[in-house]
Amino acid sequence: MQRIRLRYTKRGRLRFTSHRDFQRAFERALRRAEVPMAYSAGFTPHPKVSYANAAPTGTGSEAEYLEIALTAPRDPEQLRILLDESLPTGLDIVEAVEARTSGLADRLTASVWELRLDGVSQEEARRAADAFTAAETVEVQRLAKNGVRTFDARSAVVSLEIRDLAETHSPQADRPTDQPCAILRLVVRHVTPAVRPDDVLSGLRAVADLAPPVPAAVTRLAQGLFDEETGTVTDPLAPDREAAQARSTAEPPAAATAPA
Repeated sequence: MQRIRLRYTKRGRLRFTSHRDFQRAFERALRRAEVPMAYSAGFTPHPKVSYANAAPTGTGSEAEYLEIALTAPRDPEQLRILLDESLPTGLDIVEAVEARTSGLADRLTASVWELRLDGVSQEEARRAADAFTAAETVEVQRLAKNGVRTFDARSAVVSLEIRDLAETHSPQADRPTDQPCAILRLVVRHVTPAVRPDDVLSGLRAVADLAPPVPAAVTRLAQGLFDEETGTVTDPLAPDREAAQARSTAEPPAAATAPA
């Protein structure tokens, strides 16, 4: 059984697609592309698809991951093209590698988020970010299944920086640009309970009374292992690519056929 790991995006209006909606669209794409899927056992077999740490509904993402199990080998790049053609524009399959290592979910320990705050000046955003990072704890509340939950949003935040609008990586062509606009770059560890971008925005409002006049446009730029030395989030598919490269290098070339 071959396992393929995919990176996909949620762009434009499809950032409002829920995780369940994406699951349905992806399973339809698997059928259209005639992917030889492995199925679970039992009374209600379903395709063996493992989703990892999906972004909240309403946020864009350049770094969503999943893994599928196949009953017959397929070229990862050809499979990527077929699946991408079978999905709507905005839900794009941008990378595919054969799984040659274990524990993809274990390598998703942090995320890089970009928050676009229309109507907020850079000076106002910087003041709020400084107040947030200077605080030891920033308690916020979130409505959960069992009622309102209070937790610390500060401890999970590794860094919070202000970026120029020209440095933004999340295309927002439908958002106005003739007004003040601040871009926040946020690195957050994946902890329990999960600290989401809207929790950080609640924290900014609590410590500095920062309240954007319009909802923030949020995009996940990356997720993976957090490197303590460099302070960066590493590519979770890199170990699989390196293992594939090492295997191809170690394999002896095919023997040439002697001329008759």
